[in-house]
Amino acid sequence: MSETTITRWQSDKPGRDAIGLVTVQAPTPGPGELLVGVKAAALNFSDLLMLEDKYQVRPPRPFTPGQEIAGEVIAAGEGTGFRTGDRIAAKVDWGGFAEEAIVRADMALRLPADIGFVTGAAIPVSFTTAMVALTECTRLKPGEHIVIHAAAGGVGLAAVQLAKSMGAVVIGTAGSEEKRDLVRASGADYCLDYRDEGWLDELFAITGPDRAQVVLDPVGGETTLQSLRALGLDGRLLIVGFASGTIPQIPAHRLLLRRIAAIGVYWNHDKDAAMLRRVAQRITDGLEAGTIKPVVETRAGLTALPAALDDLANRRSRGKLVLDLTAREAAHG
Repeated sequence: MSETTITRWQSDKPGRDAIGLVTVQAPTPGPGELLVGVKAAALNFSDLLMLEDKYQVRPPRPFTPGQEIAGEVIAAGEGTGFRTGDRIAAKVDWGGFAEEAIVRADMALRLPADIGFVTGAAIPVSFTTAMVALTECTRLKPGEHIVIHAAAGGVGLAAVQLAKSMGAVVIGTAGSEEKRDLVRASGADYCLDYRDEGWLDELFAITGPDRAQVVLDPVGGETTLQSLRALGLDGRLLIVGFASGTIPQIPAHRLLLRRIAAIGVYWNHDKDAAMLRRVAQRITDGLEAGTIKPVVETRAGLTALPAALDDLANRRSRGKLVLDLTAREAAHG
């Protein structure tokens, strides 16, 4: 058992306001696991759901939230293929908002030397989700029109970059002019205000009568229903999540009349190992080619988590929210 201690956030009961910092013994990696010194940890909407017991994964309490990290390997268990000092980014089931975390080796991505930890922490969930959506759940084709909702969020901006690199005509939606400027700067050909009642008319002026071929929807609710109107014949609706808090009831006749396919975007390391190896290679290639450039908004230190969760819940962030754990002094100062 380790004699060193670490600080981590802990959830003892439901609610994002019911978390606290605790000091515990550092964990020890088992076979196939890595102990990673966390340098940066990214936030995801699923963290909010998990803290509220509304996510499909419900860790036994007490647990440490956080599903996306980057850092250096401190110790490697048997059969991992990693060594002490290796720089990695990884998805974790939970446990990321901590000074050290256990990582399954098959979930770890090696970080290129020129990719910083803050940038690296923004890759494993958002870019994997976007890549799975656009290359595995469907195959986005050059010249196709794709609508990307919540395009200024982590998954949205990842999808904008990937779709543009694949030759699509990219149409983002976002709720403020500042966010729309960010989406355009990230490669979108157009960006619309989804709050404007006339946004569909603007969309049809861009696409013409054939409408869009693909919609990526992390929002749910009324946005999903509007998205069905946005799609043309043989359109594909990629359902990523329900950030609005409302799970829509999709009217089947809308699917029938235009042969629209509603496709759930989901991936799991236990069930999708071969697919995720393909996706990881595409992400690595994109990083090396410079087509993947995560847009991040940092918060200084581990102690910044509660305020960052509040910003995420109230849509006050742009791009991916990342805690920079190397900025501990700033967090306490």
